Amino acid sequence: MTAVYICHPKRSAVGRYGGALADIRPDDLLAQVIKAVLDDAPDFDHSAIEDSFMGCANQSGEDNRNVARMSGLLSGLSENVPATTINRLCGSLDAVGTAFRAIVSGEMELALAGGVESMTRAPFVIGKPEGAYDRRQTLQDTTMGWRFINKKLDAMYGTEAMPRTAENLAEKYNISREDQDSFAVWSQQKAAQAQDDGRLAAEITPITIERRKKRSVDRRYDEHPRPNTDITALEKLRPIYEGGTITAGNASGINDGAAAMLIASEAAVKKYGLTPMAKIEGMATAGVEPTIMGIGPVPATQKLLKRLNLSLDDIDIIELNEAFSAQVLACSRELGLEDRDPRLNPKGGSIALGHPLGASGARILISAIHELQRTKKDRALCTMCIGVGQGIALVVSRAGE
Repeated sequence: MTAVYICHPKRSAVGRYGGALADIRPDDLLAQVIKAVLDDAPDFDHSAIEDSFMGCANQSGEDNRNVARMSGLLSGLSENVPATTINRLCGSLDAVGTAFRAIVSGEMELALAGGVESMTRAPFVIGKPEGAYDRRQTLQDTTMGWRFINKKLDAMYGTEAMPRTAENLAEKYNISREDQDSFAVWSQQKAAQAQDDGRLAAEITPITIERRKKRSVDRRYDEHPRPNTDITALEKLRPIYEGGTITAGNASGINDGAAAMLIASEAAVKKYGLTPMAKIEGMATAGVEPTIMGIGPVPATQKLLKRLNLSLDDIDIIELNEAFSAQVLACSRELGLEDRDPRLNPKGGSIALGHPLGASGARILISAIHELQRTKKDRALCTMCIGVGQGIALVVSRAGE
């Protein structure tokens, strides 16, 4: 199989909802990250990039009409470089996987991949009336979750909100509120340590935000972590559902962010003098019952490891995206991991760092790659649950020496 490498990966800091990145459009945000990737790479003719694949889960606001293409043009890429937006909801690793498969197939040698999401700037939308005087239209918030629900699908599978699907997993796997809060604190502690020692800063390219009165601001640090979080504080939070265990403290954030990288064949790495940081070993996806969508990483991981003739014992770093504590704990236990396996999300996960949906896949991948390089470990697994009942997994190995 053709060797495929990840080169010059970059990401923005992750902004809080209404926070540091609220004043920048998603297409402009991703454009800055793409430009940072290209500036970091050696000087070569960027028209050699054969396609660009970017994840985005919303696409109903400023990220409409193929945000991957618009961001590429805004970054200064030649109009000759095509682009497509990938929407597997929060399974945005699929953008990297799409580039990987295209190169393995021999279709191309060099591509961009990544993703973007501005949940702050997600619009309210309203459907067109079905009749001339129809007053029954409902304003829909597109920040996350279901909208314009198909009644037939609702009758077949239900259309439960994401926190409810996490409650379903907590009940199914008997995961206590105490265990969930404890895991959330652990995520915050790891993120705080990674911020303090510069491990997160190593991943981040500064984002310049043009403010009113022509004042620009550089954003270089993830702003979602709450380093002083403790069990006592989390215990005081009310659950989202009466009698439930899911709270704002043991769930991921609503965030803004972008990430990008070059995906290259071995021939392209040599031809353009690129610096490979990781080799993609494979990717897999799986479908699960929508009401327990958070368990999706389990079958996706099992499928991929079987295909690669590996086991979890062969994995040194596990980036399992933290949509909810309950979801991560359910997956960990189903996979036979300890709740606090030291390989799991070593720099904290989305509970602490935030979850900008279309960018999170590339974000966890970049975190894993940098950690492989820092620790000189060999192999990392990145895996995510996906709304409406899917999972995705990708394995990379360290490269560059």
